[in-house]
Amino acid sequence: MTKGTRTARPNLSAVAAHAGVSTATASKVVNGRPDVAEGTRERVETAITELGYRGPSRVSAARAVELMVDIVDTTYATQILRGVVLSAEELGIDVVVGRVRRTSPRGVLESSAAWAQRLAAAERIGAIVLTSGLGPDVHGTLARARVPIVVIDPLDFAQAGVVSVGSTNWLGGRSAAEHLVGLGHQHIGVIAGPAESISAVARLDGFLSCCRQRGVEVEPDLVRPIRFDHDQAVQVAQEWFRRPDPPTAIFAGSDAQAMGVLEAARRTGLLVPEDVSLVAYDDTPIASWANPPLTAVRQPLEEIGRRALLTVQQLHAGDPVDSHHIEIATTLVVRDSTAPPRTDLVRRTRP
Repeated sequence: MTKGTRTARPNLSAVAAHAGVSTATASKVVNGRPDVAEGTRERVETAITELGYRGPSRVSAARAVELMVDIVDTTYATQILRGVVLSAEELGIDVVVGRVRRTSPRGVLESSAAWAQRLAAAERIGAIVLTSGLGPDVHGTLARARVPIVVIDPLDFAQAGVVSVGSTNWLGGRSAAEHLVGLGHQHIGVIAGPAESISAVARLDGFLSCCRQRGVEVEPDLVRPIRFDHDQAVQVAQEWFRRPDPPTAIFAGSDAQAMGVLEAARRTGLLVPEDVSLVAYDDTPIASWANPPLTAVRQPLEEIGRRALLTVQQLHAGDPVDSHHIEIATTLVVRDSTAPPRTDLVRRTRP
């Protein structure tokens, strides 16, 4: 498009004609009204995305990025949010925090098409997505709506053109293994993240790769992919601690999981690190607040948030990005939760 040339902006009537419905019906879909048949709603949403409909123009000079999350009450999310906000302040950009696929006051679950249309109508300069719950339909819908999007720690990299920011997960997992094996541990358990998460798989792969190279065989029964969840980690660790041969060390795929391991150790009468060493992942503030303070692989979460915001701004300006997947280095922070394994056979376990 040359300077001064404007393409006619599709209006609601065009959306209605494209979908084969009345303008009133199209308006109900755009405004989230529940009294529309599902098949009709899908046709209108398809027309919205195919035409690039953005709704009524809003007179606003504000520049805003929308940060979309599925779970907001975690230290992981708040650390990333801090980085996004600090970077946005420097650039004079507002940050709007929302939830992916939110439920409207009428109880209607917002579809990906409606979400993309809402972002476009609000004239956001872009969106940062921090969630494990998005699928390819969401990425495609946002792309068709011409909303720049940056995904933090995506489930996969198969979505063409989607820019993502994360950390060196494979190297992070490897550094945890080097530390534990270097202390002399041979009988190690791994509470990994979800099997569908590429970052969790990378951490596990890096850990197991180092163990194999160092001649340490990790038993398949001592590798457990679960959610990044405290309560599930408690259950897994309790099961392991009650074995006749409990692991002498555990690598947890997140701080929340590591806190679950600490609780399981307390319940079964084990001491950390005297009876079992523990390495966490993320190194959010709870890692250093724990008792004992946790050895952890530090993800630069604040820097990841900063980089995501800067990348959205870059995409909005039409500037090329250096890479479609940006990785920021992890580091291992050694604290009090790791030590060499016990040389005696006495294990303080509670039935």
